[in-house]
Amino acid sequence: ATSREYSSSPAPELDESYWRALLREGEQAEEPSRLYGDIDEELAHAGAHPHPSPPLHAHSDWEMAQGIMDRDESLDLLVSGFNRGGLLVEWRSLRGFVPASQLVDFPNIANPVQRQRILATRVGGTLRLRVIELSEAQNRLILSERAAQTAPGERADLLSRIRPGDTLQGIVTNLCDFGAFVDLVGLEGLIHISELSWGRVGHPSEILSRGETVQVHVLEIHADAGRVALSVKRLHPDPWATVHLRYAVGEMVTGVITNVGDFGAFARIEEGLEGLIHVSELAEGHFLHPRNVVAEGQELTARILSIDGRARRLGLPLRDDRDAQAAPAPGEA
Repeated sequence: ATSREYSSSPAPELDESYWRALLREGEQAEEPSRLYGDIDEELAHAGAHPHPSPPLHAHSDWEMAQGIMDRDESLDLLVSGFNRGGLLVEWRSLRGFVPASQLVDFPNIANPVQRQRILATRVGGTLRLRVIELSEAQNRLILSERAAQTAPGERADLLSRIRPGDTLQGIVTNLCDFGAFVDLVGLEGLIHISELSWGRVGHPSEILSRGETVQVHVLEIHADAGRVALSVKRLHPDPWATVHLRYAVGEMVTGVITNVGDFGAFARIEEGLEGLIHVSELAEGHFLHPRNVVAEGQELTARILSIDGRARRLGLPLRDDRDAQAAPAPGEA
């Protein structure tokens, strides 16, 4: 692994909800879905009946499962059911869940009906799995087929070797609204959406695709939880850090409209660098909405009104630009 220096802004604080996305129903479902909180509840959704109360020996089974996780051992388990998010398995008195994103070679299908049909074909089969999340208090036992592809101790070895600033290579396993999950040799990493690009990102799918091999910068390591916070944008310099060296107030620049709102429009003049055309600077006279003047994807030329690299702001008065374009060039009058 190599080290990079492009870390001018702090890493986003990790929130447990990021990691609970491993349990999200239908990673690319048509409707937003809640997070799994209780495996018994999901078994009920899948047509199974949850235990009315934990078996007397359930606590000892949780302790055994914790030991298996600590030793990084694999389990060969029978698939007993499925739901929109993945497969259901049982081990002794415990019920486990294997998210679809943790299955090897699971096709990238957004249609929930097709996904469930494929998951249904796995019922009755056996999977070699490793425990990646465990909580007796939350009745949560999460397993991964991807993690079981590595040799015992390989994930722990990687965790002990990597450092913040390292560059690693991984495979994108899942895309959620707030980021992308990356498999690092059986170790799960997360690229928060704010760490995908220096520019505006509406959804991680605009930058990455599931199954894609990607280079990532290590931001933070949480060894106890076996989690790593990653970044793609920090493999490249922050364009705002040197914006004043490349552009000057009054300079004409060409950009593409990336977003239009009530207050104006944003125009990308280079990767990661967007300027704001305020509604008051869009055009002369009255108009109903900025969309009556510009549209997303439209290319235009504007004159830079202001530059503030520290605040990450660049003003572009389109109104002045149109006047300039309409005016005759010197010597043509």
